[in-house]
Amino acid sequence: MVKPPNMKKLLIFIVAYNAEKTIESVCRRIPGKISELADTEVLIIDDCSNDKTFEKANTCKVKTLTGERPPLVLRNPVNLGYGGNQKVGYKFAIDNGFDYVALLHGDGQYAPEVLPELFLGFLEDDADVVFGSRMLIKGDARKGKMPLYKYIGNKLLTSFQNKLLGLRLSEYHTGYRLYSIKALKQIPFQLNTNDFHFDTEIIIQFSFSGQKIVEKPIPTFYGDEVCHVNGMKYAFDVAKASTAAYLANLSLFYDVKYDCKVEGSEHYVSKLEFDSTHKIVIDSISDCQNILDLGCGPGHVGGA
Repeated sequence: MVKPPNMKKLLIFIVAYNAEKTIESVCRRIPGKISELADTEVLIIDDCSNDKTFEKANTCKVKTLTGERPPLVLRNPVNLGYGGNQKVGYKFAIDNGFDYVALLHGDGQYAPEVLPELFLGFLEDDADVVFGSRMLIKGDARKGKMPLYKYIGNKLLTSFQNKLLGLRLSEYHTGYRLYSIKALKQIPFQLNTNDFHFDTEIIIQFSFSGQKIVEKPIPTFYGDEVCHVNGMKYAFDVAKASTAAYLANLSLFYDVKYDCKVEGSEHYVSKLEFDSTHKIVIDSISDCQNILDLGCGPGHVGGA
């Protein structure tokens, strides 16, 4: 098969930690059909596992339209955490000229088989970000054996976050995500946490920077995989990050990682066109003076 010269490049990025029992299956289940839609490469990053994940990953094969080939396998010398591992993978995708990156988990919880359907979100829906959601089809999550406490927690946190952030997502807590590299380049994801709520912070950044988020349904599967997430700490961290973003959106709090609004979206109204305190201050400053402007918002006064 000859690839079209304008075919986009997709990196399938598999985050792996203590996944020696599942990593081969995850690679084997990636459908060769995805290569019809994009020039595809697979990257596995082992986050300094305590088992033989790295060794197992190096024996994996991935189907393509022209046969099987091995993925690229890297290992972090120290454990960077779930968010930290993602930062490495996204930087790799940016530095190596990919157009899109798909995040998969090495524990097999998310179905590689639906990658082509998710990728179509870029081609058919003009998305910047595509989420695979377990909550779009009513009842599917529980049929897939999502534990009741996780289901209730997911629904409650998602409802809380939607109200704070003004979005209408069916869930914020899926780990099955595809990003355009163009969208990644517009946000400071490197400043995000290395912990599990990295996924929440990056949603906030995409929302604040005006990226189009599309959700598509995915099957839910809970097997005997080991969960490394402390649920109560995760819920607290998610609520804290979402509240901080809400306050930042109201200009009541500042966090540099959320400073990614598109130009013209801020709701500050210039007060320099009429007799206001801002105008009086500006008119009283001579050209040779240096002024410190505290609480400067988007900087309209300083730029006058």
